[in-house]
Amino acid sequence: MTPAPRPWALLAELTHGCPLHCPYCSNPLELTRRSAELTTDEWRDAMRQAGALGVVQTHLSGGEPLLRADLAEIVGAAAAAGLYTQLVTSGVGLTAARLAALTDAGLRSVQLSVQHADAAASDRIGGRRSFADKERAAAVVRDAGLPLGLNVVLHRANLDAVDALIDLAEDWGAERIELANTQFYGWALENRAALLPTRAQLDRARETVERRRRAGGPDLVWVVPDYFGGEPKPCMGGWGARSLTVAPDGTVLPCPVAAALPGLDPPSLRDHSLEWIWDRSAAFNAYRGTDWMRDPCRTCARRTADFGGCRCQAYALTGDAARTDPACALSPDHRLVRDLVDDGPGGAAGPVPDFVYRAPGAAPGRSGSASSPSDADHRA
Repeated sequence: MTPAPRPWALLAELTHGCPLHCPYCSNPLELTRRSAELTTDEWRDAMRQAGALGVVQTHLSGGEPLLRADLAEIVGAAAAAGLYTQLVTSGVGLTAARLAALTDAGLRSVQLSVQHADAAASDRIGGRRSFADKERAAAVVRDAGLPLGLNVVLHRANLDAVDALIDLAEDWGAERIELANTQFYGWALENRAALLPTRAQLDRARETVERRRRAGGPDLVWVVPDYFGGEPKPCMGGWGARSLTVAPDGTVLPCPVAAALPGLDPPSLRDHSLEWIWDRSAAFNAYRGTDWMRDPCRTCARRTADFGGCRCQAYALTGDAARTDPACALSPDHRLVRDLVDDGPGGAAGPVPDFVYRAPGAAPGRSGSASSPSDADHRA
């Protein structure tokens, strides 16, 4: 077997515990409990192996990574392995003292999630009062002199606020804002009717981004919504091509949501080395390259650009992870997306349905909808 190109990015999901209950949460439907998480020493070894494999940067994420009392030790291990470290956080619990400890350990930058520029709307989307925590966290990062980026998952409830979100990024001192339109799998699929935007919303938001780019300011990253574009995005730059994810229990995945695919049997760092997993495991080779493809992907001129699109989205919509992503206009299943966009929730403006919030131990259909946030923290 020919070794795959070396990965350059590691998403380290340190915990699934999170203070927010976002309706578009991309974590698995079955969350890892805190008692099953990798230990400090196991994360240290994971970072050492990642550096040896060729990884150059790691996003320390979750859930909420600040829930790990040993976060500074994990940051230190990543830095010692030569990895650029970025904290991806809700901002809840980020104090000046905590950030100082992380910076001393080698933290290089912070990405702060933001749900809306309006405090009440932000709290509603996140499922609890948290906007004030985010504002304080941004100030803490700015005062520490670390690069700050904002990450906004865009959907029907906040797409009309893109201008205000960019203003917020400028006010909070962010150097970069990632405007990522929702991908509909996992919990977001459960909330698709509430999250799917209209074409008019997307057009206005796209025009706003283009206008603000011309005006200067923070770096704006616009992640195109493939439901509307007709061209699917390559899964993580290609399955098993550039990055890998280590879940809280040590499961290693080609993308953060791949655990939902049946029969994948993803390996664990507790059983195999990271090098073996990357080069030789069946999970990482399942959809690597183009040999696995069927038509129309097999003969498509874009097969080495989009690699057939998202395997998890193909499975979520068709029940077959090897089918062409229905977001592609050439897919025989494209009607599944087209009908939703043209005739479903995205086809006409209207009131936003209630969200189904993520709750401890909940799976879709078991948690109730709500229209106001709760103060109860989520714990996996």
